[in-house]
Amino acid sequence: MSSTLMLDLEKKWFESFHKLHLEFLIIPAVVITLATLLANPVLLTCICLSRALRQETRYLLVANTLMADMLFLIFNLTTMIYNTVRAQIPWRVCELITAVSVIAYCCAILTVTLMVVDTYTAVRWPLQYHDILPPARTRRILVGMWVLAAVYPFIVLILMEIHRSNSHEKVRVCLALISFSFLQIKDTLGIHIFFFVAAIICAIMICYCYVRLYMVTRTQGIWQSRFSRARVTLLAHAVLLLLYFAPGFVFIVELYLFDRKDISQELRVWINTANVCVFMLLPRALAPYLYGMRYREISDTLLILVQRNRRPSQNTVS
Repeated sequence: MSSTLMLDLEKKWFESFHKLHLEFLIIPAVVITLATLLANPVLLTCICLSRALRQETRYLLVANTLMADMLFLIFNLTTMIYNTVRAQIPWRVCELITAVSVIAYCCAILTVTLMVVDTYTAVRWPLQYHDILPPARTRRILVGMWVLAAVYPFIVLILMEIHRSNSHEKVRVCLALISFSFLQIKDTLGIHIFFFVAAIICAIMICYCYVRLYMVTRTQGIWQSRFSRARVTLLAHAVLLLLYFAPGFVFIVELYLFDRKDISQELRVWINTANVCVFMLLPRALAPYLYGMRYREISDTLLILVQRNRRPSQNTVS
């Protein structure tokens, strides 16, 4: 894509954004992001400072999800601010931000999928569970997960760096959709396949584990009560998983609509802004509170840390 076409696309995007008065979505999105960036480190601190929590697979998975969410939120907030104030940034910085955001998002999806697999494994093979997923193996799996999530985005970034003619251009809009065009990716079939196949595989694994989990536990009486812990936990997990996966499918729709000439620019801007400022933030804003309420060990550790901090201050006052 030439610089003239790129500038024209940026101009149209800005005009549509301000014409629709979508700035009202930016302020609450920034507030929610900052609130989540304050809550996530608290839970991470509880897990890191407790040796007992660090030795359990489920809490390692929670910590990895929180770290991936924090990384995504930081770069998503950066792009929102840049796009709102119309600051020009080098295209390399924009593409690096885009690549890291995609990696963090994919890693969060993979981790929540692994959390379902972990729950199924613990229920299906309780005696062999610690041998199947010990903490050391879980850490290696998480490292491999980050590498797997990073392979495709960085390969695309390197290939586009090789074939790019002008490496000193600056952009006023840093969005994944425009980035693909800016990187001269004319055939987006590979991008569609990457996101769609990854989402389908994770969704199939989650559905299989939940169905098998229900079949294994249905004779144990834990599903008889309408407000049983199992039902509430399943409902909370299902809502959180839906919120995590929904933005990915919306992004696939965005990729499909991007080159459609019969779709108005205003509609594409609306969908993208709603996805970035609402749908992608909802699961990350709810996750720390759902994890804190579901896992009593985390809330108990937090209370212990708060009490420890209060005692020195009380002694100082006295």
